[in-house]
Amino acid sequence: MGKIERKAVVNMYRDHVNSGFAKLTELMQVPLQVTSNGCYVYDEAGEKYLDCGGYGVFLLGHSHPRIIDRIKQQLDKAALSNKLLINPEMGKAAKSLVEITPEGLDYVLFLNSGTEAVEAGLKIARLNNRSTIISTKQGFHGKTLGALSATGRREFQEPFKPLLPDVYHVSYGSLIELEKTLRNHQANAVVILEPIQGEGGVNIPPQGYFHGVRELCDKYEALLIIDEIQTGLGRLGDWWGINQEGIVPDMLLTGKILSGGVIPVSAVLANERVFEPLNKNPLLHTSTYSGNPLAMVAVQETIRVIQEEELILKAKKIGERFQKFFGEILKENKVGLADIRGRGLLWGFEFENSGLSGRFMMGLLKKKIIVSTSLNSNKVVRITPPAILEDQQIEYIENSVKDVINQIANISVKI
Repeated sequence: MGKIERKAVVNMYRDHVNSGFAKLTELMQVPLQVTSNGCYVYDEAGEKYLDCGGYGVFLLGHSHPRIIDRIKQQLDKAALSNKLLINPEMGKAAKSLVEITPEGLDYVLFLNSGTEAVEAGLKIARLNNRSTIISTKQGFHGKTLGALSATGRREFQEPFKPLLPDVYHVSYGSLIELEKTLRNHQANAVVILEPIQGEGGVNIPPQGYFHGVRELCDKYEALLIIDEIQTGLGRLGDWWGINQEGIVPDMLLTGKILSGGVIPVSAVLANERVFEPLNKNPLLHTSTYSGNPLAMVAVQETIRVIQEEELILKAKKIGERFQKFFGEILKENKVGLADIRGRGLLWGFEFENSGLSGRFMMGLLKKKIIVSTSLNSNKVVRITPPAILEDQQIEYIENSVKDVINQIANISVKI
């Protein structure tokens, strides 16, 4: 029965969703995702998979009961707001978010996805007369037109050109390149950066980089947007990735974890000076579904769960354990493995080529562990597990990773 259902679904994908994706799923023999709960997703045959993928969304695991219950309660009251009357849950969600964010980021614009948050951030920059965009090579900020302009990968950009004008990509971690570009566009630029490049392959900047970025933005009167859509809300073992250097951007973007992995939502947080044009005219940037009550109660409950279940501390401790274990694997100089890097619960495994990274991903899938590719680096596989892992599950991840890397190394030696 399960096989028949899967074949029917793949046929529907082929005929009505995306034929290329359908071919890929057949090639990889990817199962259906039927249900999900906690750390696991379950396929059509009832097999369970430990979810360490999901592109950074599931820090709280799947279907956290507190968030599900809160959304169900709200569903009985009002699912959507009519935009004319005041939505009390939006006010509560905004206050909850501001309270965990660097001081001064007092205004919140809620949206539905990460790329929408980027678009809104760039539009707010334009309202402040900053039309030149400076981002980084291999940086990823989304695939809508404005966000794609800031995203640092040609393969995604080329089919959609012309994109936004006056966009410059500098090397991630290089203050010299950033200053050179800022000098040429003084008082007209907005800089958008990730604390760690996620889709770029889990690239970590040198210590002090963001202090330098903040100083350069102040020197050349540029606005600074920090894209924490993937890194924020505990993923790195802190509320925000930039907390490690203690800087405050002009805008901060968040999403993914923001609803506990249950419902689409994202947000732009901004200081009062930058947000003033929207305060003067709230209709300059709007969205029908943004700030809907279901998403807003999810935001509130997600923040409470992270706090009360101490998930940030758990993410930090698991990350420290992974750092030691993965570091030992790397020291063994496995054939085909170039690097392992990360922080908290965001880890990247870089291989010498995309073929080996594909073997690593499929090897873990055979062990019933789901991981993610990196959209801007096909040689890097990301592991982004939830913070609710138990010791037994952590040990299983570690042993599985080591086994698959050993298998890859043995095959490479024979070849």
